[in-house]
Amino acid sequence: MKALRWHGVKDLRLENIDEPTALKGKVKIKVEWCGICGSDLHEYTAGPIFIPGGAPHPITGEQAPIVMGHEFSGQVVEVGEGVTKVQPGDRVVVEPIYSCGECEACKQGKYNLCGTMGFLGLAGGGGGFSEFVAAEEYMVHKIPESVSYEQGALVEPSAVALHAVRQSKLKVGDRAVVFGTGPIGLLVIEALKASGAAEIYAVELSEQRKQKAEELGAIVLDPSKVDVVQEIHERTNGGADVAYEVTGVPPVLTDAINSTRIGGEVMIVSIFEKEAAIKPNTIVTKERTMKGIIGYRDVFPAVISLMEKGYFPADKLVTKRIKLDQVVEEGFETLLQEKNQVKILVKAE
Repeated sequence: MKALRWHGVKDLRLENIDEPTALKGKVKIKVEWCGICGSDLHEYTAGPIFIPGGAPHPITGEQAPIVMGHEFSGQVVEVGEGVTKVQPGDRVVVEPIYSCGECEACKQGKYNLCGTMGFLGLAGGGGGFSEFVAAEEYMVHKIPESVSYEQGALVEPSAVALHAVRQSKLKVGDRAVVFGTGPIGLLVIEALKASGAAEIYAVELSEQRKQKAEELGAIVLDPSKVDVVQEIHERTNGGADVAYEVTGVPPVLTDAINSTRIGGEVMIVSIFEKEAAIKPNTIVTKERTMKGIIGYRDVFPAVISLMEKGYFPADKLVTKRIKLDQVVEEGFETLLQEKNQVKILVKAE
């Protein structure tokens, strides 16, 4: 089968590899759509980050080259011995987190904080940029007929957004600001709507992304045209209740902190490639709090239920659809060169 494998920085190769088999406890899935994630892009330009480069991953036992892709949907074509959760013909998505099950985080049920945590599609085990995947049964979630395969490919990134909002102090009727409206930022806006935020501000430079944020109901602020911190404080009479930093750009973190009210909260949702300098007194003197989140846990069913109600719409978030053999030039390179792109989906065929 065709599969996209990471060999090194700027070295992704579409190769022919053996189809996976449905071994004991595994589910073989014919991939329908797979999204290109910001994490995939980081691996392409600056990896290995999550990809095991120099030694095998402690859970999967695999190392580069590995098949990429962890935001995907598909149909079950075969199940291994002992699998009871799904059967051939079921429409599914995959929650791609590997965890050891034995460390302190896993014992607390916080499997996304496992010390040796990895992702299918980044740490081995196959990936969504291929024709077939064999995933562990516990990773597989059924989706109803009302949720399309395209929509299904957005469940994983939507889970990141919903987890970020659930882990914050946001309450119904609160005012929030999202810094950065790339795919995750836009999904955070949707999660905030679903969670009852009264006002949602979005800080963005890209014209197309600003338009997308407006379509989703956010009040958009362009940092090249206004002092966003001052503007947010004036519009909210003192600052946002919660700010979500979704850019990974160090100076933006400072703006996110300063945009919140006395006792406000900053949620760091992005992955930073560089250190970010902050002034602790901006937190101390206003009794603000700052919290980081990684991935998600126990939210896939909730995301799927919200999708049934119309949240996280693919038609407003997907800006390009391509085939597997176009994934490098029309996918990864396009995302680097065209900042107006939001989510690119890849058809596995």
